[in-house]
Amino acid sequence: MSVRLPAALAALILLAGCSSTPSKAPAPAMPAPTPAAPAAPKTSADDNLNAVAWSQTAIEHDLIYLQTYRDAQARLLAAKADANWDALPKGDRVAPAKGLQPAVVLDIDETVLDNSPYQARLVKSGGEYNEADWAAWCKEQRARALPGVVAFTQFAAKHGIAVIYISNRAKDLDQDTLANLRKEGLPVSGPEAFLGLGTFVEDCDQVGTEKGCRRQLISHKYRVLMQFGDQIGDFVTVLANNAEGRQKAMAPYMDWIGTRWFTLPNPTYGAWDPALFNNDWTAPRDERRRQKIQSLRFD
Repeated sequence: MSVRLPAALAALILLAGCSSTPSKAPAPAMPAPTPAAPAAPKTSADDNLNAVAWSQTAIEHDLIYLQTYRDAQARLLAAKADANWDALPKGDRVAPAKGLQPAVVLDIDETVLDNSPYQARLVKSGGEYNEADWAAWCKEQRARALPGVVAFTQFAAKHGIAVIYISNRAKDLDQDTLANLRKEGLPVSGPEAFLGLGTFVEDCDQVGTEKGCRRQLISHKYRVLMQFGDQIGDFVTVLANNAEGRQKAMAPYMDWIGTRWFTLPNPTYGAWDPALFNNDWTAPRDERRRQKIQSLRFD
């Protein structure tokens, strides 16, 4: 015979049985995945994008060139009339200037002709300057005249002032360079108007790309009224390409800026660039970039 238990007692027995049954432990939570480290940004064309974009698209760029050449033109005839006026640094004036034909001396690249398309190609490809590609660009003869320079040089030529171009384009690029200048309406008196890298100057040893020997050559034939360039080496020899050396080279001639010497902007390349990494082009690009960042001021 079965024994019937009171309902309350049956409930207690049932609860006791449930409590003795082991419960299944919950599965351990899976650790959250570690987020992937962001990829290191790729250094592209030495961060030259903004510089090239500014050179090609900013109206401020064009205005600087216009005001420079217009200001120079307004002063040119007064300089010609002053027999004692000469724009060559003392070390390059190796022959008396008195009685010589007046001249203006201009660098070519980023002073007279705009090579920003070549720089844009480097930005797009991620490459760096090399002589073969640069020579190929020069042979295209497609560089455009920069704002104001055609009017200024034509004005000079009209008033009997020789226009001389001293460039660090290689001498064997002379014909292509002269053709490019002529296409853009710049006055070219003849082959002697272009003194490229490698021009032989008797009794003068050219160091690297310095232009001192070529300025000395000009001093035998011309009284230089004005010089134009986008690098200080276009005006004077720089003995040490570092901040101190560059300042020292310019110190004696600061009063000539805007009267005899006219400097133009070039944020894309130039001697200022290697001066930031001890002129060591053998250093990897990332190392050069690191040293450039170290040169910045943050306060």
